[in-house]
Amino acid sequence: MTQQSESTASATPRAADEPVLPSPLAPPYPPLAEPRPLAERRVWPRTFHDRLTAPLPGLKAMARFAREGAVRPGPQGLADIPRLPYAPAPLPRVDARTVAVTWAGHASWVLRIGGLTVLTDPVWSRRILGTPARITPVGVPWEDLPRIDAVVISHNHYDHLDAPTLRRLPRDTPVFVPAGLARWFHRRRFTRVTELDWWEAAELDGVRFDFVPSHHWSKRSLTDTCHSLWGGWVLTDRDGQRVYFAGDTGYGHWFSRIGRRYPGIDLALLPIGAYDPRWWLRDVHCDPEEAVRAAQDLGAARMAPMHWATFVLSAEPVMEPLTRVRAAWEKAGLPRENLWDMPVGASKVL
Repeated sequence: MTQQSESTASATPRAADEPVLPSPLAPPYPPLAEPRPLAERRVWPRTFHDRLTAPLPGLKAMARFAREGAVRPGPQGLADIPRLPYAPAPLPRVDARTVAVTWAGHASWVLRIGGLTVLTDPVWSRRILGTPARITPVGVPWEDLPRIDAVVISHNHYDHLDAPTLRRLPRDTPVFVPAGLARWFHRRRFTRVTELDWWEAAELDGVRFDFVPSHHWSKRSLTDTCHSLWGGWVLTDRDGQRVYFAGDTGYGHWFSRIGRRYPGIDLALLPIGAYDPRWWLRDVHCDPEEAVRAAQDLGAARMAPMHWATFVLSAEPVMEPLTRVRAAWEKAGLPRENLWDMPVGASKVL
């Protein structure tokens, strides 16, 4: 996909081919959307295939994958499972002006922001459809969670949208989801579901929830490919503290656009695992080096890796994502303390 240019507004005319260098002090461009009403009922297109940034695998790719594609590491790649970082601890005490994150595993975070407790892509199940059981326990026991004020969902793949976990929530929990996914929640009697298109936002108790693009896709059954949207979330509190949750994504042009539109991201939660074989997964999953580049494109002050050390979804050795992301961070010359390479169950406070 060709990246379209975005520029700051100017009072003086300029040549059509003159580049515009956005100032770090300039307001976001385009301006942020006004928040939409919570839980409004909306009508969407039947599919979102036009939002794909790479074609889905065709017959030739499927045949190649059947012939040579490995979806699990060999015995040597699995040997390090006992070394995977796991250090559960009580959730930190926070106030309404403190941002804290706790990694429950995979893409599931307990995010405390603006006085709210928000779950991202909550998966507390031991097993998800089509994969072996999780290789590290959940980092936060469900019974130790405080009251959940909101849930954000990035897309409908089973390792991000887990029905058994969501059944544990009160049905009046506010849920923020991609366009086209509200009906899944309504069928399960959730009553406060807000679905958004890319670049749209809603607000809950002073915290702004913006839905932003990602390089991915959606599918939950044989007949619903790309029938709902996919993306990440930018959460901003009253003081302007900002956390970006990428969900699941490949590397591409969206990161720099998100960084321009949402300057001052304090923390980016970025996926670093499920990337091998590269020819098969490049378009939809970042590898560790690409995740570091994405953090730089976003202008994020800090990065916390995720989407590894929980489920075996691809062929890379289980410890490799951590080794490679640390090396890439160092090679980029970024401050070591700003890489929050946390064990499952650990917390960090801004």
